[in-house]
Amino acid sequence: MIYLKTDQEIELIKQSAVVLGKTHAEVAKWVKPGVATRQLDKIAEEYILDYQGVPSFKGYNKFPASLCISINETVVHGIPSGYELRDGDVVSIDCGVKLNGYHSDSAYTYPVGEVAPEIMDLLVRTKRSLYQGIEMAKDGLRMGDIGFAVQDYVESFGYSVVRELVGHGVGRNLHESPEVPNYGKRGKGIRLKEGMVLAIEPMVNLGKKAVVQERDGWTIRTADRKPSAHFEHTVAVRKGKAEILTTFKYIEEVTANTSLMVNAD
Repeated sequence: MIYLKTDQEIELIKQSAVVLGKTHAEVAKWVKPGVATRQLDKIAEEYILDYQGVPSFKGYNKFPASLCISINETVVHGIPSGYELRDGDVVSIDCGVKLNGYHSDSAYTYPVGEVAPEIMDLLVRTKRSLYQGIEMAKDGLRMGDIGFAVQDYVESFGYSVVRELVGHGVGRNLHESPEVPNYGKRGKGIRLKEGMVLAIEPMVNLGKKAVVQERDGWTIRTADRKPSAHFEHTVAVRKGKAEILTTFKYIEEVTANTSLMVNAD
């Protein structure tokens, strides 16, 4: 069942999203060579708890951490560990916050130090594809319009879209119906209605679309071990134009990385 949110519920999700955005920014300060991903997770958890939130991910289906931290060829669901970031890495940080009974969910992929130009291009274009999808999240269109917008944009550069993992509804539960694929056909799929709240999250590979799951039962990486990028916003479907509920503003105030401030909200 798809739950349409009232304006009051959407406002509660936005309040959660403020804490989420500021949590990302606190973590962003420490995305640099020599920092262990486990330390980033600790920073996020402490910040969320300090602001009376609950980390949405920790304990979800027994996931052991507050952040999913995915390095290089890891697409999503990487588990924080003692791994220390290195110059040239790319790191996707996915986080969710529950506040006042409602979740928000967003992800951002960072370059660590100096990365190869082709990988920076992947990050910039994956982020742009997120906004391409968001432009289609409006009342009266179809779910396939969102997926097509993402897929058509990134495939024009020779990238591939992960098929096994999709976006989702967000609300009182972290994952709700409907699923939000990053591929599709225009005019196909369920009709979008005002009040739907969706996590739109392109996962885009530099190489082929195939992925594999590691033995830990969580980590998803590219089969060809080429890098992947991941950006995510929680948005509300509206008439005329989607409303972006999460924000990258706080991240980009910290990083001042103009090369990734394309289509910033």
